[in-house]
Amino acid sequence: MKRRILRTLVREGDLEQEQVDELLRIEDEEGLSFDKILRERAWVSEDRLLDVYHRVSRLPYETNLAHYDTPEHFTDRVTAQFARTYNLIGIGQDDGTFRIATCDPLAFHPIDELAEILQAEIDTVLAPRTEITSMIDRVYRRSVDGVDEMLEGIDDDGDIIRIGEDDDLDANDVLDSVDKAPIIRLVNSIMFEAIKMRASDIHFQPFEDRLQVRNRVDGILYDTKLIPKKVQDAVTTRLKVMGKMDIAERRLPQDGRTTIRVGDGEVDVRLNSVPTNHGERVVLRLLDKTQKVYELEEIGLTPGNYDLINTFIHYQHGIILVTGPTGSGKTTTLYASLSKLNSKELNVITIEDPIEYHLGGISQIQVSNKKGLTFAAGLRALLRQDPDVMMVGEIRDAETARIAIQSALTGHLVFSTIHTNDAPSSVSRLLDIGVEPYLVASSVIAVIAQRLVRIICPECKAEYEPTDQELESIGLTRDQIAEGVLYIGMGCGRCIETGYMGRTAIYEILPITDEVRDQVMKHANATKIKQAAIENGMRTLRMDGAEKVLEGFSTIEEVMRVTQMDFV
Repeated sequence: MKRRILRTLVREGDLEQEQVDELLRIEDEEGLSFDKILRERAWVSEDRLLDVYHRVSRLPYETNLAHYDTPEHFTDRVTAQFARTYNLIGIGQDDGTFRIATCDPLAFHPIDELAEILQAEIDTVLAPRTEITSMIDRVYRRSVDGVDEMLEGIDDDGDIIRIGEDDDLDANDVLDSVDKAPIIRLVNSIMFEAIKMRASDIHFQPFEDRLQVRNRVDGILYDTKLIPKKVQDAVTTRLKVMGKMDIAERRLPQDGRTTIRVGDGEVDVRLNSVPTNHGERVVLRLLDKTQKVYELEEIGLTPGNYDLINTFIHYQHGIILVTGPTGSGKTTTLYASLSKLNSKELNVITIEDPIEYHLGGISQIQVSNKKGLTFAAGLRALLRQDPDVMMVGEIRDAETARIAIQSALTGHLVFSTIHTNDAPSSVSRLLDIGVEPYLVASSVIAVIAQRLVRIICPECKAEYEPTDQELESIGLTRDQIAEGVLYIGMGCGRCIETGYMGRTAIYEILPITDEVRDQVMKHANATKIKQAAIENGMRTLRMDGAEKVLEGFSTIEEVMRVTQMDFV
């Protein structure tokens, strides 16, 4: 079976024969399973490998286990430790035969042992490891309601039996909670739950009588676990140990970083703690390394906006600015643009803080203010690296702006971000920080403003008839609506009863035309620049959002929420 799977991967272009030879050598020397070697080296994704398993072995393949229930006989006989160790969970029973989900069908011994434990025949079904782990978490009650269960081993005063001094922090797997100290089990459970919810941030917010955990999903905060006050300091200490922060310092803000594993995937975590009146508040920013870099075609651009951006990114020189608040998808847009340009003919270099995604074929530099590697210093160094295309993570001061502009004027294409409410305000911001108008007018070729709007959940999407007042607020007329109806999410288990699932971007693209250059040279304010741009055909954020509403992607309420500062 293994040979057939490897031959299929080679035949379909996923592996080279040299990689297969190396894989077999490592398997023989180190005793690792071949599928684990494939995943660790990122040669083949788990989804792809399971698809090949499915076609070669003819085993059923379930990508989502949320609608399955585990037979009671399974949980009575099989321990959570066994299920977690071997990634096996029952998803059904028919005439005495158990259907067992596995992500490693070639691990015959655990499956044989499970058949012995159950005293029954087994039919195996393929499923992703995260789905199996999530189901194990659900059926063995390690979910939101399991805080008290996980805190067994802590006395009434909050003393910890063991924080986990022997815990390997450099290889911390949040799925590996068996035999861990109570606090470690609790923190791991919180992190795993947040990742399953697709959270971007986890907040540990102290109150007078409790420590509240809140997850930010699709830009909105949701309360999840409620942790007893007696273990607040223990949880905070665990987080600071993970982030390699000073556990004795509680009076000053601190920053930390770590990497956690979720099975075979890795998630970068940035931690920040600040002292409050009820204890230290800790916020974790999660960055999933396994997430793919989006292509320009996949980030929510309308055909017209796509053509505009695709034209600008192929210019030989100039500055392209992407603007918006924190968490509005600016970095995703920049990476999508760089991926479009990435080729052997171009030397592409970036300087970022932090490096959020690693792009093959592109040199990426991490800012380090402590070591003197600021954006301005790094940008000067980049100019001596013979670049064709440069990306500067953010323009924060006049010095960085001037160097970026000089780079654009000397034949380089420069991408960067800046924090403003809309595209015209970005031009004004450059003028305000001291850049001369003629330099801005001659170097900036386009400004892209963006926001993220939540997408209506496909599982509970329903039609509704909007009121005239709703339509007027977003600039639509009833004649523009197909069949007189729009869509809204009713709320279901899959979308946490919100009616939304995932996000897409809305855009405002300002080409620096001759009319806009005239306004810049006159040192005009953002309002006048915006009026000139709209007269020349620029679509504002709210206009683009209205189109997303007409297409059934989002709702009027959601577009109004993220474009409240958008005035024409």
